[in-house]
This record gives sequence, structure tokens and C-alpha cells, in this order.
Amino acid sequence: MAKPFNYGGQAVIEGVMMRGSKRMTIAVRQPDGDIHVHSEPLDARIYGSFINKVPFLRGVTLLWDALGLGMRALMFSADVAMGEEDVEFKGPLAWGTVALSLTLAVGIFFVVPLLIIGWMEQYLGAGVFSNILEGVIRLAMFIGYVWLIGFMPDIRRVFGYHGAEHKAINAYECGVELVPEKMAKHTVVHPRCGTAFLLIVMVISIFVFVLFGTPSLWIRVISRIVLIPVIAGIAYEFLKFSAAHMDNPLMKMLVAPGLWLQNLTTREPDVSMLEVSAAALTQLLREENMLPAEETDVTLNTDAVVSPADA
Repeated sequence: MAKPFNYGGQAVIEGVMMRGSKRMTIAVRQPDGDIHVHSEPLDARIYGSFINKVPFLRGVTLLWDALGLGMRALMFSADVAMGEEDVEFKGPLAWGTVALSLTLAVGIFFVVPLLIIGWMEQYLGAGVFSNILEGVIRLAMFIGYVWLIGFMPDIRRVFGYHGAEHKAINAYECGVELVPEKMAKHTVVHPRCGTAFLLIVMVISIFVFVLFGTPSLWIRVISRIVLIPVIAGIAYEFLKFSAAHMDNPLMKMLVAPGLWLQNLTTREPDVSMLEVSAAALTQLLREENMLPAEETDVTLNTDAVVSPADA
């Protein structure tokens, strides 16, 4: 069994991002066929703060990981995949895009369902039922969105890299060498997937907002925004607990919807995708002092890699 450490991952454009305790690595397939690997330290103000050690508060970091860091990684990978030069992982444009994306995500999946219910309450009345119906609409919008984007060819490729990311992590957790032919034997789903986390957020929000009641519409709009960190904290603790108790029959039943949803957000990867995910995780393991600094079996174009000794 592989030595445990704090890590996660995400599929990006023609590549995979892997995040450790202190560093992150992105591996992207370039137009010439080589694999471009970029690594840098994580922001200690976010990933090294006391929040990461406090139950329920540490879920905020995972939410940022899924939305903020993930969006920056997507933008970076898109530039590399298109053959852009002088690609940066930061800057005003990147942070502006992250802010806009977060605003749109909160607005679409948390505020819009409430506004729909606010209109319907003139016919249905306000109460527990309207809060539950709001949650059902939010959940349906989220699942529908995931299902619809899966028909886009470019997104299907991203979902293939998502499957490659899961296979790399599953192989590592089983102590298997990170080479494509061995990684390919593993499943494309994982209980700690960000997709499952977001689904748990949607479900838990139903219970939290029911407890909040039905004050005026504008107070509820504000609550849907400010309570997101609270919901993320609860969702993270559930995800962490469930992943550690997967042998429990009840827990298997509770996590089954999250695993099922991953069938919409993952695809079986090809060998080239597995090579990229192996490169990303291998480099991260070295950066986190989990592997010796030796060459990989894939052709890498390593950009701005900082050795662990310099971190």
C-alpha cells in the first residue's frame, strides 16, 4: 500500500493537475506530442493555514481547490495545449476569470433556484416544502448541466483525462507502478472525487436551507451565498469519513450516487492520457519527497520545476 499523504487531482485541457500538501503539478500534452510539466508551490495562506487542520473549516479549502485553483489550471492547460508561449499560471486575467467563474457558479446553482421558488411561492406558499423543492431544482440543474456538457467533444476529452487522473490515483493507492499498462486496469471512479464532493454539497444544502427557514426572499438570497462555506465544511467531513469507511454497507449505499455521477464526468482514457496523468502524479510525488528524483518513462518538457530542497 502506498504511503499516505494529502493530495487531490483534476482533469484539465489535454492534461491533468495534481495537488499535494505543499505543491501542485500540471502535465499537459503539447501539440508536438511532448508532455509539458509545470510545478509550483501552493499558496501557504490557503493550503498551509490553520483552516486545513480544523474540522468543518477545512472544507473551504477543498471548495477553493475545486473552483479557484481548478479554474486557473484549466486556463493554463488551454494555453499550453494550443501551443502558446510564455504561459503563466497567474496574473490579473487569471484571477479575474476565477472571480467571474465563481460568481456565475454561485449565481446559477444557488441563487437562480431560489428565485424560481420565490416566484412559485405565490402559488405554493412558503415553507419546508418550498425549501425542499428549491433543493431538488438545484440538484436537477447540476446533474443536467453535467450530463449536457458531456456531449461536447472537447469536454468528452477532458472527461477522458478525468478518468486517467482517477486511474493514476487508484493505482498509486494500491501500490502499483505508475505506468499506463498497469494503471489501465484500475477503475475510473474514486470516492474522494470532486464530482462527488459537489453532489454532496448540493444534497446537504437542502437540509441546511430547510433549517434556515423561509424569511424574506432577499435574506434567503444572502443566506445562499454566505452559507456555502458552512455547507462545504460539512460536505468535506462527510466525504473524508465515507472514504475511510468504504467497507461499511451503509456507507457504500450513501456514496453510491456520487460514484454513479462520476460515470457522467469520466471516460475510459487512452494510453496517451494515462501517460500524462502518470507524469503529473510522478512529478508531484517527487516534489513532495515521496519518490526518488529519477527519470520517467515518458518524454517531458519540464517548465519552472522547483526542487523540494528549494521550496
